[in-house]
Amino acid sequence: MLRLHATLLCCLLVATGCSMKRPVPTARDLADPAALAAAPRLSSQLHGESWREVLGAEFGKDYFKQLETFLGAEKAAGQAYFPTDDLVFNAFNTTPFDQVDVVIIGQDPYPTPGVAMGLSFSVQDGVKVPASLGNIYKELQSDLGIAPAKSGNLSKWARQGVLLLNATLTVRAGAPNSHAGQGWENFTDTAIAAVNARRKGVVFLLWGKFAQAKAPMIDTTKHHVLTAGHPSPLSARTGFFGCRHFSQTNALLAKEGRKPIDWTIE
Repeated sequence: MLRLHATLLCCLLVATGCSMKRPVPTARDLADPAALAAAPRLSSQLHGESWREVLGAEFGKDYFKQLETFLGAEKAAGQAYFPTDDLVFNAFNTTPFDQVDVVIIGQDPYPTPGVAMGLSFSVQDGVKVPASLGNIYKELQSDLGIAPAKSGNLSKWARQGVLLLNATLTVRAGAPNSHAGQGWENFTDTAIAAVNARRKGVVFLLWGKFAQAKAPMIDTTKHHVLTAGHPSPLSARTGFFGCRHFSQTNALLAKEGRKPIDWTIE
């Protein structure tokens, strides 16, 4: 019963964009030499020239330096966060900027050890498919007749041009939304703005109120925006199921003269 209550609480936090109350590093913590020494140098984790051209300047800005110091303070305090530094930019490293055809916006990574992999809604191999992703698979089956996969690793989508982007790219262990407001939103908004400005005919899938808050950033005269409820168990039946976004996405890509996405996951 306690596990059920915890699961429902986590789903509620994701669906509503709320977070659990948690202590955050103070100004003193951020000035601690140990925090500064432990701060990751995340620029080295962004590979590929296309995204480095778009985002490279962000690493030198004050907000990003403060973000790295914040992560260093977490490490110095013995507080784990996910995903590991080498996977923080997995969405960008797997989907080059010049290949982005679809964008699916999530909120933040899964806060459980060994689960988050830097792609929104996706989990590492061998991890049980989470409830929200399970509902995505149900809609995929209803829409295109694709049976739900046993794996929750969505790298195959990412390699085809589906940018699986969380707004916040790290999270404290056990605390959903705990790294929100620390600077990641500036970074990922820059990425979305660049896709909007420099790409054409991209399909944006905005599921839930949090993702839909990004809609004003998107020029609908040159891109396509599909909205639906969040696939969380608490909201999937009131706006996500029946949205048929997968078939609609492929139809829109076809009109743009682009290859449809193979949504199957082995």
